[in-house]
Amino acid sequence: MTLLITVFAAVIATVKWYNRTDDSMRLGILCFLYWGASIMWLVDALFEYAELGAEYFSPAPADMLNDAFLGLSVVAFGLVIWVVRLLIADPKGSVRRAIKKGS
Repeated sequence: MTLLITVFAAVIATVKWYNRTDDSMRLGILCFLYWGASIMWLVDALFEYAELGAEYFSPAPADMLNDAFLGLSVVAFGLVIWVVRLLIADPKGSVRRAIKKGS
């Protein structure tokens, strides 16, 4: 489930990146985060399959739920990293204007 969730997130981020009109939102960073996580889960799945064999394809429901929560957590954490990076870079100057306005 973790692999499936992160691959879907990576594909969605990549499609949004490919159809962008400008690069101010830095979607490339989000793509790299999700594709990196997808590769990590793919390697994990290959090693787990090598260990379990055919049992890998019939996980317990509790294991699937745990994997789904982990996959969603990874996607959420990737979004947090991307947003923090975006706020630090502040490509449109929105944060600087808000700070100046508040001062």
